[in-house]
Amino acid sequence: MVIVLAVLCLALTFACFYAGGWISAQKEEALAKAQTEAENYNASERQKYAAAMAETERQTSSGANLAWPAQKTEGWDLLDLTNYPLESPTQVTMTRREIMNNGLLLVNPWHSRPEDFDDSTLVGLGNYFNWAIQVADASISLFPVAADALKEAIDAAAAEDLAHYYVPEAYRSWDTQNQYFQSKVEKLAEKNPNMTGDALIEAAKKEVNFPGTSEYNTGLAFRMRLYDRNDKEVSSTKYSTSNQGVWMNTHCWEYGFVFRFPLNAWPLSTSTDKSFVTGISSEQNIYRYVGKGSAAVMHAMDFCLEEYIQYLEEHPHVALFEDGQLKYEIYRQYVGDASAFEIQITSRAKNYVSSLDNMGGVITVFEY
Repeated sequence: MVIVLAVLCLALTFACFYAGGWISAQKEEALAKAQTEAENYNASERQKYAAAMAETERQTSSGANLAWPAQKTEGWDLLDLTNYPLESPTQVTMTRREIMNNGLLLVNPWHSRPEDFDDSTLVGLGNYFNWAIQVADASISLFPVAADALKEAIDAAAAEDLAHYYVPEAYRSWDTQNQYFQSKVEKLAEKNPNMTGDALIEAAKKEVNFPGTSEYNTGLAFRMRLYDRNDKEVSSTKYSTSNQGVWMNTHCWEYGFVFRFPLNAWPLSTSTDKSFVTGISSEQNIYRYVGKGSAAVMHAMDFCLEEYIQYLEEHPHVALFEDGQLKYEIYRQYVGDASAFEIQITSRAKNYVSSLDNMGGVITVFEY
């Protein structure tokens, strides 16, 4: 009996051993199967994710948010994004003083230069560039953003063998503009003894801007012509029809400038008359710095500065595409006359510039 029990115990021991081995093998097989299934699943998901990312990259290679309206793949296209917020927004604190002279301050007969305008950062073009730009004298001044852009444009023209650009006039202080205006008033009064009061002032305004309402009062505008002290023929050449003038009027927007007062077929055959908006109907070779992004929009949409700012008042968030690629995103925020304010920016952009528009708004141009 003892022997039988011993044999049974031994058999049971062997059975448990083999059973345990079988169970362990089953577990290992199940685990291996689960691992294989997981690896296959993960590989499949990675492929799906890669395909999705490739599709996303294909759709956003233009730089556009996928939620935005579709953009053209050829030519210029300005998308109205008024109903779309900025992506990845953050806030920065700015002051009027910091951004007033960055390019978009609207000054014309109906919008005078702000009373807190500060011209202390103006630079004389002659000394600033060691006289590399021809100017009338050392008093010819602009704000640095405009001066640097002008030098870039003139250097680009020089690369095309175009030279002799000359700046006879740029910034005028309020006092200087007032002297011009009062001189015109006196001449009109002498010529028309019966003209007095408001009638005299309004008559003078038709020929000379009232102090604070001239483009020259911005520090961002200048007049251009050709000059060579040793060649009278160059100096007497009509600027707008010269090779230099045609090149500058064709390409100035690429450097952040607009031809401020275009008329019908002047200065270029394709120019549109904007005198009904600007109030200027005489031929004046005046350029105005507005920044590259804003100049690109104005070029693409055939806007003058007044039309551009009015458009942004009505459509405060837009994006400009060229051949399907996002170039600039522009966002206008109303701040009134506050001395400091919080401005929304997007971290997606390569860089940005904010500027007061003299209409209660701050226009921020994001570059991509």
